[in-house]
Amino acid sequence: MNKGFTLIELLVAISIVAVIGIIALSGLSRVIDHQIISQERLDRWREVQLAVRIVSNDLSQIHPRPTREELGEAWLPSIVVDPNSQYDLEFSRGGWSNLMGLPRGSVLRVSYDQEDSKLVRFTWSVMDRTLSTPPTRTELLTGINDMTIRMLDNNGEWHLEWPPLLIENPKRLEIRPRLIEFRIILDDMGEIWRTIEVGA
Repeated sequence: MNKGFTLIELLVAISIVAVIGIIALSGLSRVIDHQIISQERLDRWREVQLAVRIVSNDLSQIHPRPTREELGEAWLPSIVVDPNSQYDLEFSRGGWSNLMGLPRGSVLRVSYDQEDSKLVRFTWSVMDRTLSTPPTRTELLTGINDMTIRMLDNNGEWHLEWPPLLIENPKRLEIRPRLIEFRIILDDMGEIWRTIEVGA
């Protein structure tokens, strides 16, 4: 008598191996899916951290220099937060390194704006720009539902617009807030805010 497997025993063994293979592939597929989701979350977190770091660095370097508006007829304050303005936030930023020795100053004009669900940063290579001086546009962050900016003055009062309208000071265009609170609400991470001290 031959000592081998019967057809039924072979079919049962093949079925068991097939079920184990399906379970293993299913588990591997889940692991890969979780790894992809984890990588997407990590990439998103890095994107948010980079954007917050750029905004924080810019705001901590606000410079008191006002700038001419594009037609050259009036002066804009060193920092402008006004709902009627073209940008949500516009300011002069010092500390712009010039390692290449290019013919430019060390103060840069920067603006932030919420365009749809994106946080966009604009920079101009010259302070007193004209209509023919286009800004450099950089999308820093996506998925923004709301953005709020408020400033703390030297009297300890918060303002949603800057410069405050009631300030009667000959240097009104150069007045900077003591603190700036920058809040964004992201559709996937909720509210993130930073309170930044403006350099002296």
